[in-house]
Amino acid sequence: MEGIVIKNTGSWYIVGTASGESIPCKIKGNFRLKGIRSTNPIAVGDHVDIELNPDNTAFITRIHDRKNYIIRRASNLSKESHIIAANIDQALLIVTINSPVTSTTFIDRFLATAEAYRIPVVLVINKSDTFTDEDKEYAEALCYLYRSIGYECGCVSATTGEGFELVDASITGKITLLSGNSGVGKSTIINRILPDAHVKTGAVSASHHKGMHTTTFSEMYPLPQGGYIIDTPGIKGFGTIDFEPKEVAHFFPEIFRIAQQCKFGDCTHRHEPGCAVLQALENHEISQSRYASYLSIIDDSSDGKYREAF
Repeated sequence: MEGIVIKNTGSWYIVGTASGESIPCKIKGNFRLKGIRSTNPIAVGDHVDIELNPDNTAFITRIHDRKNYIIRRASNLSKESHIIAANIDQALLIVTINSPVTSTTFIDRFLATAEAYRIPVVLVINKSDTFTDEDKEYAEALCYLYRSIGYECGCVSATTGEGFELVDASITGKITLLSGNSGVGKSTIINRILPDAHVKTGAVSASHHKGMHTTTFSEMYPLPQGGYIIDTPGIKGFGTIDFEPKEVAHFFPEIFRIAQQCKFGDCTHRHEPGCAVLQALENHEISQSRYASYLSIIDDSSDGKYREAF
């Protein structure tokens, strides 16, 4: 029997079948995915074969080939990866500019990873109802930056519904991953999309100005208008993995476009003479924040380390 993994509870996988059943499953045997050292060999969104047991549980016996997935370095700082979700049409990256602050480094690392796996991303700046004048100005600057690169971006309030047409229009008929730091309002967004889901929401720590986990496991929810949304636990940092330093520029569209004019074909855009990217940076055609994110990913790739301070 075939099905789709709709929830991962850590010890069990819930598989949805074509007949509408939700079947708790365990993994049969030791799954090792070709070329991937992962903390979770099976992810929400995976298409699987299952073998039913007499007690109405089942074993997952096979994972079908994935069309894509999005991945990050595992939080234990090892060289292993953690697959966030598989077989998705797009991602909504939920960010906030206050309570908590989402860094541009986090945004850029997520976007670069999505580019690597050819997953379109819509950038959603949540909590617009809490903006000060300074916050509003910064949010507009962020939207201008990312739109100029080619990403759809907008400000919304999951609490009041302001600007929420951006989310509604984006998700219809698609399998959409929701991701972002803890505390940015993913659960509140899901409760606005699906009031009957009753996803638990949490507060932001007053002392640390960071979100606290309310979603513990990844889960896929069907949408009445067609499609699915995948809710995932909030993540602190986004450690990239398996990027070759010379390929990192490919995943920054504005850097890649300008890099075609570099004097040397193997230019790393750090110190080489005749580097068009460094010249564009000096001319403010590439933002300093994006270039800093580019360098940080190269550092990850070159040194095998994961910087947590972002």
